[in-house]
Amino acid sequence: MRVHDIDEAVRDRADAGVQLLTDLVRSASTVGREAGAQEVLALALGDAGFAVERLPLPLDIDEDPLGGVRQVPYEGRYDLVGRRRGTPAGTRPRSLLLNGHMDVVPAEDAGGWSVPPFAGVVQDGWLLGRGAGDMKCGFVAGLLAVEALDAARPGWLTGDLTLLSVIEEECTGNGTLAACRAGVLADAALLLEPTGLDILLGGIGIVWVDVLVHGRAGHAEAAERSVNPILLAPVVLDALAGLEEEMNADHRADPDPAFSAIERPYAVNVGRLEGGLWPSSVPEATRICVRVGHPGAWSSDEAVERVDAAVQAAAAGHSWLREHPPVVRPSGYRAERYAQDPDTPLVRALAAAHADAHGDAPATTTIASTTDARYYVNRFGVPAAAYGPRVRHIHGVDEAVELESVLECASTIARFLLAWFGERP
Repeated sequence: MRVHDIDEAVRDRADAGVQLLTDLVRSASTVGREAGAQEVLALALGDAGFAVERLPLPLDIDEDPLGGVRQVPYEGRYDLVGRRRGTPAGTRPRSLLLNGHMDVVPAEDAGGWSVPPFAGVVQDGWLLGRGAGDMKCGFVAGLLAVEALDAARPGWLTGDLTLLSVIEEECTGNGTLAACRAGVLADAALLLEPTGLDILLGGIGIVWVDVLVHGRAGHAEAAERSVNPILLAPVVLDALAGLEEEMNADHRADPDPAFSAIERPYAVNVGRLEGGLWPSSVPEATRICVRVGHPGAWSSDEAVERVDAAVQAAAAGHSWLREHPPVVRPSGYRAERYAQDPDTPLVRALAAAHADAHGDAPATTTIASTTDARYYVNRFGVPAAAYGPRVRHIHGVDEAVELESVLECASTIARFLLAWFGERP
């Protein structure tokens, strides 16, 4: 039977949800600048009855064996933890963790946007802005669900509910890792990532690497006596393209079952190429910043070694690079492949909640990317899945979330919470 009073309670709060999402988007929270948006969320959590804690990251969390390479120092940066404890209805109340990340990717190409990237503008039922889709909309959906249940089902919470807002999901995962190490765990974790109202169960392995190519600097008028490393970049780029093709050919021959529906799961993406200081100077070096999706059978260290081997093999065929080999070094993500078993109480309850809210069963998917669910599933014994609204252009120009889907997502999450805390383990 449909739970109409919960749906009505969600929609009664729609305007407040849009305002919260607008405030979050307008607090530009790129890596190292997360505190303003975290404090916006802290106020909303307090209003929703959560006890709020600011959890500093250990300054050396990047040295953890599971950690990624630090991007900026951790002094003054923190995860946000909101906790609500309900009235237990049994001897062993359940617990649940709602996880999301506050960091967003940069939006430097503002000239291509139809609105300023951190304006948080509504157009035709979509809210535009960097982070609106990935993934501040998820926090709004989660809080709408909690507040709707408070209004429609007083006393619904019979266990421990935690909402965790982390930093550095987009580049290292060290925010969630630090929270896990600090014991911020539960019986299950629901990640509020944008999934188009599908249930996301798995992601591939990913590493970030920098490839440093050295040349010989000099004045432009004497370029023939210099070596321009930017012009050597195609040697490296061809090697990376070859590695990508090799990985995906192996996948076609012997696919990972969790990702068999994805034709080319392993992308080697060149996200940045930089070098030089002056148009009339030949630069000394160039840096190629690369994101490598790789098979789950490889460890992060092995993935970096495979990249290095491909680059050095290509360099061996070039007269300058043979004597001045490029340097490959890790630079961010060291993310393991993960795949959540769908036959768990978490996934079954989430699927049932979606079906009740929307009238049909949700799709279950995996992606050629990753989420912080990998830590819960692989390393801390916590079942984890992701579920969130419909979005478009995440990480791109005019990133946006469909506002109607935020309400639809909240209706599902509310039903899921009601079932999760109503069932007895």
